[in-house]
Amino acid sequence: MLRELISIFRSSDPLSEMGKHFVEMLGIAKELAIRAGAIVFEGSVQPEELTWIYQQDVQVNKLERLIRKQVITHLSISGNRLDLPYCILLISLVKDVERIGDYAKNLVEITEFFTGPLPDDELASELKQIRKGVEAAFEGLADVRDRSDQEKALGLIRDGQNLAHRCDALVTRVAQSSYDARTATAVVLATRYYKRIGGHVLNILSSVVMPLHKVDYYDEDAIPPEYRTQP
Repeated sequence: MLRELISIFRSSDPLSEMGKHFVEMLGIAKELAIRAGAIVFEGSVQPEELTWIYQQDVQVNKLERLIRKQVITHLSISGNRLDLPYCILLISLVKDVERIGDYAKNLVEITEFFTGPLPDDELASELKQIRKGVEAAFEGLADVRDRSDQEKALGLIRDGQNLAHRCDALVTRVAQSSYDARTATAVVLATRYYKRIGGHVLNILSSVVMPLHKVDYYDEDAIPPEYRTQP
């Protein structure tokens, strides 16, 4: 489904303008997630960094509203009704990107009560690896978006599902740890936010390998065995 949408984005079709805004929106969300992660792992935030985060989140929200308006305007013209499936997909994708911006902002808000660096231990190391995996998914998403590479999308979906399982396991391990309340809360929240950011990246990736009615879902029967999540 995404392959056809990307081809429209690259044409002179009116949807191409919406595509430009979507790509801009996705780029901002990616930068937000990376910058927010750096702030959390350093354990402090400068006022100007916080201002930038909130300003960029506002920009993501504005782009979402703009794309929605463009979609409604486009579909109000009777001759454009054939574009309905692509418009539905685009509305779904921009909502995922908007949520990534929100969770990146939530990551930064952890520093409101946790001002020190994360512990230098096995649990924090696992969180760092989860962060690295989510950021790598963003990098892979750019290739998938530009090339509609189904094989790479399947690999990234498998990796993302494994990361989600690791997030759940890490929360359990933190609950059983000797962390003080602030540290435990910071690590658990960061883990959950990264799980949600990764989940929304997976939703976008699913548009490459799933039909429109299954976007946001990962039907194991539609995924080759070698790309399925290991139990």
